[in-house]
Amino acid sequence: MKTYSAVKNRILELCEEQHMSLHKLSINSGVSSSTIKNIIYGKSQNPGIVTIKMLCDGLDINLVDFFNTKEFKELEQELK
Repeated sequence: MKTYSAVKNRILELCEEQHMSLHKLSINSGVSSSTIKNIIYGKSQNPGIVTIKMLCDGLDINLVDFFNTKEFKELEQELK
């Protein structure tokens, strides 16, 4: 799995866990709806760490909680 897919999946998973729509995440995090949709639908495959941190703030979690999953721990090396 690529890092982009892991980030996208994690955002969707956390929103589902918190019963939060992408629109509500946008409001809570200060990240525009279009930026979030670009991440989810693949137009932005390299979201910056600042954007991810803002999304974490909107989800009321920290970066460690965001990345502390089996999916991230088992990511393939991007450069081969």
